[in-house]
Amino acid sequence: MPELPDISAYREALALRVEGTKLEHVRLASPFLLRTVEPALGECEGQRVLGVRRLGKRIVIALEGELFLVLHLMIAGRLRWLERGAKLPGKLGLAAFDFERGTLVLTEAGTKRRASLHVVRGERSLAAHDRGGIEVLECTRDEFEAALARENHTLKRALTDPRLFSGIGNAYSDEILHRARLSPLQWTSRLDADEHARLFEATRSVLGEWVAKFVGEARARWPEKVTAFRAEMAVHGKFGQPCPVCSEKVQRIVYAANECNYCARCQTQGRLLADRALSKLLHGDWPRTLEELEELRQGRPGINPA
Repeated sequence: MPELPDISAYREALALRVEGTKLEHVRLASPFLLRTVEPALGECEGQRVLGVRRLGKRIVIALEGELFLVLHLMIAGRLRWLERGAKLPGKLGLAAFDFERGTLVLTEAGTKRRASLHVVRGERSLAAHDRGGIEVLECTRDEFEAALARENHTLKRALTDPRLFSGIGNAYSDEILHRARLSPLQWTSRLDADEHARLFEATRSVLGEWVAKFVGEARARWPEKVTAFRAEMAVHGKFGQPCPVCSEKVQRIVYAANECNYCARCQTQGRLLADRALSKLLHGDWPRTLEELEELRQGRPGINPA
């Protein structure tokens, strides 16, 4: 799912192209995309774009008449900027927004249609789409720590909770926790002052660096390759590859449809976090440390945790 840096890049690129221009026409290829009835989508046509915003992981196009188009890309939704009046692409195309200077096309890979479009009128109605998380690049350390203290969760869950922090998902939470040298399963209530400081600084530095990179690129060209897996990332999507800090192999925890990537040497003092699938396979033989993992690999060639 596109997260804060990616959505910021889309917002920048779109604002440069549509602010001050009119939305001429909206073409829907999938009726399931539109989740609202009132105001009618047709009311947006002919209205001038007053601005483009980011609301958590949503993109908001503000129009005249206090109208707002709220786009949520979910996991597989992506945006393309094409020539004015461009045809919707095959099975992937969900909607086309025709502006004076070009056409914004929304696509979604896969068979599940999760991306959504809401049309709302007024700031109060728009606020209903705000999950309430704080903006980590704008908050103070006290505000950051207060958000962490609202509920007792693991750090991984807390960082990805949109009610606590705005725009952080699976990918960048992995990078933040690696930068902070903290376990994804550490409880928020058990952080000491130094760990609080490291997490705050890591969150701001990781997101700040990626936002600056993507927004800078978006000013030159449309963001075409929006993905959760980047070659420059330290641990996310790098299972089995060397950690850029200590060269130990990156580990992972698999849960539901997601996975959490971490470095045991840098983040958990060499302790391995239990992976549900492999734990079930190995039962009581699950290795607790990197040393035990190496012994397991030597003794059971068919088992390759990393």
